[in-house]
Amino acid sequence: MVSVDTIRTAVGIIGNCLSLMLFLSPLPTFRRIWKSKSVEQFSAVPYLATLLNCLLWVVYGIPVVHPNSTLVVTINGAGTAIELVYIGLFLAFSGGKQRLRVLALFAAEVVFVAVVAGLVIVLLPTHERRSLVVGIICIFFGTLMYVAPLAVMKLVIQTKSVEYMPLFLSLASFFNGVCWTTYALLRFDLFITIPNSLGILFCLAQLLLHIIYYKSTKEQLEARKKEREIHMTEVVVKGGGGEQQNGDRR
Repeated sequence: MVSVDTIRTAVGIIGNCLSLMLFLSPLPTFRRIWKSKSVEQFSAVPYLATLLNCLLWVVYGIPVVHPNSTLVVTINGAGTAIELVYIGLFLAFSGGKQRLRVLALFAAEVVFVAVVAGLVIVLLPTHERRSLVVGIICIFFGTLMYVAPLAVMKLVIQTKSVEYMPLFLSLASFFNGVCWTTYALLRFDLFITIPNSLGILFCLAQLLLHIIYYKSTKEQLEARKKEREIHMTEVVVKGGGGEQQNGDRR
């Protein structure tokens, strides 16, 4: 008979794979930013929230805080590296106050995590106490990671368009939440259960918005494409007219 620990490890490995997909899911967004050399209306908040969440879970999973948490450390370490790349691109292609705001939030996160890790390791003598304190902080900020897209959801409702809320990101977040909630329930871990179960609810709300505004988003994108085509036609016509006038003068 397969033990609960074996099942939990298998689910954790699947969770790591899904989490990696979640971290990589914004690649199309950042490819678009790279090509346009602009962050447009995309928000850095979800990526800053994810970075903070990953950093805190790395602290939670290190042996001096919560032993035997290799799966937690590996995936959140990878997530930290990926989010740093995303934030670097935001800093590169945003400007003015937006860039300063992102940089300030990033610096504040790094300082905060360093202070938390230092104080917990120095002041708390046992693994249990360290796990409790860091776990509570992880619950709070892990929930914020899933709540962060609420600003984008507000934009979706206002514009009736899901263009700036990628579907793959919402799907990856949903399945990631389901997997890690299952992992936590198999050998009950309150600190992993709470943020991921709440994350499932927030992701369901995002998927519902995709269903509601799918048609209107498609119509807006088609209308914008037609406007660009008309504009290009006008430019070509005007250019051709100018060349003809120059020829008449000659």
